[in-house]
Amino acid sequence: MIHFFEYNWQVRDEWFEWCNQLSMEELIKERTGGTGSILYTLFHIIDVEYSWLRGIQGKEDLLIEFADYDSPAKIKSLSDSCRKEIVEFLKNNLDELKGNVVNVDWHEYSYTVDEILHHIIAHEIHHIGQLSVWSRELDLKPVSANFIGRKFE
Repeated sequence: MIHFFEYNWQVRDEWFEWCNQLSMEELIKERTGGTGSILYTLFHIIDVEYSWLRGIQGKEDLLIEFADYDSPAKIKSLSDSCRKEIVEFLKNNLDELKGNVVNVDWHEYSYTVDEILHHIIAHEIHHIGQLSVWSRELDLKPVSANFIGRKFE
C-alpha cells in the first residue's frame, strides 16, 4: 500500500510544479466542481490525509488553516512536513494495524485502518482527477496520472 501513497505524493509534487505556470489569480479562482480552487484543492488533499493518519495513530486532529498557506510554496512546505511524519508511521506500523478500528471526532462511524488507508488514497486520486479537468479547461497539459513507469523506494 505504501507505493500508492508514494504515487500520490509524486503526482502531488508534480502538480505543485505545474502550478508555477499559473498566476495567483488563476490558482485561487473559484471553479466548478471539486473544492473550489486549484490551490485549495491541494491544501484539502494534504489536510484530509494528515487528519486521517493522525486519527489512526490516536492523535488529536490539528486544525490547519488555509489562510496560513496562501501560496503553492507554502502548501508544498506543509505537504513536505506532514509527509515526513506520515512516512515514518506508514513504514513502521502499517501491517500490524490494518484491522484495528478507528473512531475520529469528525465522523460518526468507526472504520478499520485498512478502510481509512484506502479512502485516503482514493480521495487524493479523485481530487487529482478534478485538477486534470481544470487543467484542460485552461488549455494546459495536466500532470500524468499513470502509475506504470513511476519509481518507488
